[in-house]
Amino acid sequence: MAWFRARFVAHDIYELSGEALARRGFKLLLADLDNTLVPYGVPLPDEKLKAWRDDLAAHGVTLFVLSNNRHESRPRVFAEGLDVPYIGHAGKPKTPSFVKAMERMGVTREQTAIVGDQVFTDVLGGNRAGVSAILVEPIRLAGNPGRYLRYAVEVPFRLLSGKGETL
Repeated sequence: MAWFRARFVAHDIYELSGEALARRGFKLLLADLDNTLVPYGVPLPDEKLKAWRDDLAAHGVTLFVLSNNRHESRPRVFAEGLDVPYIGHAGKPKTPSFVKAMERMGVTREQTAIVGDQVFTDVLGGNRAGVSAILVEPIRLAGNPGRYLRYAVEVPFRLLSGKGETL
């Protein structure tokens, strides 16, 4: 069960301040793209997201998009618009993309966290890679009936994670 439990929980990414992350020793924040940073299909970051990225950077935390999106251009175009590094088609919950991101940024597991909206990819992947997992609520479920089922199956694990620490 511990594999599916997030260490931290938040309603959304905007509850995660650069100050709080830095205070916990994090230097790298891996972030899922769709339904974590923006709703599915939003092509580019808005000013609010850029300001959040700037807050992280001001406290020494690098934002890094780690997306399972299989279309090469989706995470690339979004990350370039946000001016952050990325790995697309990451294969979460497998660990190689986590390790590659940490090596690329020169940080340790202890200095790394992942934020995402899915237990079976983001949280499980983070725990398997030895990084702190932060679970947020999905931004929007509309548009794909499969997403409703996936999130329904995650409910018990979300409840367990709800007893996690706050930042």
